Amino acid sequence: MNARVLRIELKRSVAPWAGAAVLTTTLGFLLLLKGTLGNGTTAWTAQWTAMALWIRGLLVYLWPLAVGLGALQGLRDHRSKISELLATTPRPARHRAAVLVGATAATLASAFALLIVVGGVQVLANTEYTHLGWLPISLVGALALVAGAVLGMGTARALPSVLTPPLLAIGAFAFTVLMQISLGQTQTATASGFPVAEPNQLSLLSPAVQDVRDTLTTLSASVHIGQTIWLLGMAVTGFALLVVARPRTRLLALTPVLAGAAVALLVLPTDPDRMFVIDKAAAEPVCDGPVCVTRTQQGRLDDVAGPGKKALSLLHTALGGRAPVSVRENDTVLQEGTTPKWSGRTVPLDFDDGGVVAAKGGQELTWVLIGKGMVPGCSPVGWSVTGGEDVARTVAVGWVLGDLKSLPDVAEAARRHVDGEARPLWKKFRALPPAQQRARIDAMRTAALSCKGDALAALTGGASR
Repeated sequence: MNARVLRIELKRSVAPWAGAAVLTTTLGFLLLLKGTLGNGTTAWTAQWTAMALWIRGLLVYLWPLAVGLGALQGLRDHRSKISELLATTPRPARHRAAVLVGATAATLASAFALLIVVGGVQVLANTEYTHLGWLPISLVGALALVAGAVLGMGTARALPSVLTPPLLAIGAFAFTVLMQISLGQTQTATASGFPVAEPNQLSLLSPAVQDVRDTLTTLSASVHIGQTIWLLGMAVTGFALLVVARPRTRLLALTPVLAGAAVALLVLPTDPDRMFVIDKAAAEPVCDGPVCVTRTQQGRLDDVAGPGKKALSLLHTALGGRAPVSVRENDTVLQEGTTPKWSGRTVPLDFDDGGVVAAKGGQELTWVLIGKGMVPGCSPVGWSVTGGEDVARTVAVGWVLGDLKSLPDVAEAARRHVDGEARPLWKKFRALPPAQQRARIDAMRTAALSCKGDALAALTGGASR
């Protein structure tokens, strides 16, 4: 297939429209609805891996679109009523199919590449951490679009009906949705008893991926390999259906997609911890003395180093030998619904924490880090709760600083509520003898670090649960 033949095919086919539809639809999601595509460090323009995963996530809508448009393209000869005429020409059917598939593959791959370029330009402006770990995620996504379109073409050639394109698109959409809400999910419970849904092996047959929850998680190599095998089998079946004409041969053409699915299920991991794995290079610490962040956030180290060191100094003055000795960005990825466990020797840093996001200047960030060193927080992963821990944290920071401070928070109403609860408690606490204050602070930290007690109850002298 030379360039001239390809240009002619692009002019007489729906391939350019397929690429334009994928490009404009995705840009609409990414640009107009960007507030729903992650926030903070997991926004689609924040990191390379997050960008690739968010675009792959949109394949839940784009892949059915590619399948349907491919089926529409596959009906072209039938609509023109020239199928029998083409069958009498000496040119092999595989040559005509290659031109058709090549034009569609070129436009869809180009549209997907342009999406990556749009996202990549914005990511370059937001992070100093560059890597190629996002590339396999994107390449498999592009392959999924091409394979879906080719399968749609072949199916429409085998089942020439005006109903074939819409039915295929609806079926593909139902497949991707079911993989994300039921068929591809397994209900489990965390050690704390919280029910959670985890992706199972079947979910990996969908070209789309789950929402991005953190910046350190990526798809494993076995997932890339298994999905590539499955998608290549799909593409081969679609191409075979474009070429063959006899009913029995068409049944044999289904062999590649079935064999691809079987081999893929042997390769794809069954354990969720082996599906989504920690990117060790991204999680590598970058430090300025006792203050460390992951490599993904290395550009923000200068902003947190000074406040972090100041927070450690104040904590040491207040707590002595029991004080934390370092500030580290949390690089442990826990299952959603899991109750965290903390070390009293480290102040956890989370750039998506409401206090860190809302902190204006180094002084407020110092207060936030002191609070995290005193009461790190025991809310299950993925939950956001405003309550006793926030009140205890505010009073604890006041004890370290010698004066009650209003800690920053993204939600202004939540901050006012915590301040209103903390103010009378602070007055009662400051009226206690210094030794009793220290005893209650120690009891509060014990409960807060173990996540097995009630930090506020310990601070007020009540019994921990």
